[in-house]
Amino acid sequence: MLTKSPPIALRHEAMRIAGRKVDTADRVPVHYPYTDEVIGSVPAGTAEHAREAFEIAAAYRPTLTRYQRQRILLNIARIIDERKAELAPIITAELGISLADSMYECGRAYDVYTLAGQLCILDDGEIFSCDLTPHGKARKIFTTREPLRAISAITPFNHPLNMVSHKIAPAIATNNCIVVKPTELTPLTAIWLADAIYEAGLPPEMLSVVTGWPGDIGDEMITNPHVELITFTGGVPVGKMIAAKAVYKRQVLELGGNDPLIICNDLSDADLAKAADLAVAGATKNSGQRCTAVKRILCQESVADRFVPLVLERAKRLRFGDPMDPATELGTVIHARAAETFERRVHEAAAQGAKVLYDPGRKGALLPPIVVDHVPHESELVMEETFGPVIPVVRVPDDDEATITISNSTAFGLSSGVCTNDWRRMQGYIRGLNVGTVNIWEVPGYRIEMSPFGGIKDSGNGYKEGVIEAMKSFTNVKTFSLPWG
Repeated sequence: MLTKSPPIALRHEAMRIAGRKVDTADRVPVHYPYTDEVIGSVPAGTAEHAREAFEIAAAYRPTLTRYQRQRILLNIARIIDERKAELAPIITAELGISLADSMYECGRAYDVYTLAGQLCILDDGEIFSCDLTPHGKARKIFTTREPLRAISAITPFNHPLNMVSHKIAPAIATNNCIVVKPTELTPLTAIWLADAIYEAGLPPEMLSVVTGWPGDIGDEMITNPHVELITFTGGVPVGKMIAAKAVYKRQVLELGGNDPLIICNDLSDADLAKAADLAVAGATKNSGQRCTAVKRILCQESVADRFVPLVLERAKRLRFGDPMDPATELGTVIHARAAETFERRVHEAAAQGAKVLYDPGRKGALLPPIVVDHVPHESELVMEETFGPVIPVVRVPDDDEATITISNSTAFGLSSGVCTNDWRRMQGYIRGLNVGTVNIWEVPGYRIEMSPFGGIKDSGNGYKEGVIEAMKSFTNVKTFSLPWG
């Protein structure tokens, strides 16, 4: 175990049930991945705690005007921006990513609340004239959107601020009440955020944050009768379990990804350098713990010998180590068990013929960037979601149809990036890749916080996140008609 001074002062938190602090005798410890020391704890809540939160949410009828919702959302953005020097170390302490990545996370959350604040003042209704056909009438049909009874949000470890914000911001924007259950691995950020949201002016009945072990509290988050929608971001097995248990309840499931960055053979040396920048950044930002991280680099054979040395050069320049050191660019993954799994996959790929070009050596949860060339595409390293800073290069034929077939051959369908300068090839990849997003000359994960985002196949059930789409998912459409002479 590495020995360092504690990254933050110990934070022993309570749940926030409609603004009230609720504690339990049993606690869930929160560990700093770099040293594995305990840096805080949260209550080991039970189904009864979640049930109380949902009862409060279902009984409360929000009356916030659009203006009031906008002011609250912009206040939340302001608080995050003003206190990011306080918030970023909390994110780093429980997740292990670098301080630079945590500051970036704060910036993204600022965008979420700012954009939600701008969007919530727009009218969301439509008008349909009824005198359009020979048997039409002098009437108009109007639509309006109404909030749900209660929303259940279950969030992952890898973005403990931004993923929670992508549930809460659209809920506030649409006058919904929401109960959030953050993962037990990174719950401290969500509790900090809840306090900031109450301070920003949100009626406390509209937001609760409950904590605990999944086995104790998870089923209630899925089956509670007050819940009309479950929004979940996380892994495929849990997502499919939620779908099975929720049955008729509306579900927005954003699951895993195995996202390719495709390097086409029409690139110049300067283009290949730019592509290498995208490849290394896309594979290592947030310690590679993004569902849209570059998980596979599919490089067409005739440019691979020129491209791979550029990737290797950039990977070797990355400063990895103590996440709390401001100079660190790459911190840890979530825990040593995850790092061991990813390291094992690298070794197994090597046994199948891959060439490990750079591997400085794992220390606990600290997994440095590992560059692997000639990776067989059937290897677990690239067929499964390797959620860490591994940079695997798969050499593929100089044929776009074959490349697309290889890219589509996994169970996932979230995002992708393609580097080519040929307009017709761009169109071919956009049409041919079975994913939710195709980014040309960008990493797979590129988006803005309000644009539609989500996957198909095992990456999601077709609903989209992003503030605009989430606001639609979080409401029911009611139509009404009136005489209109």
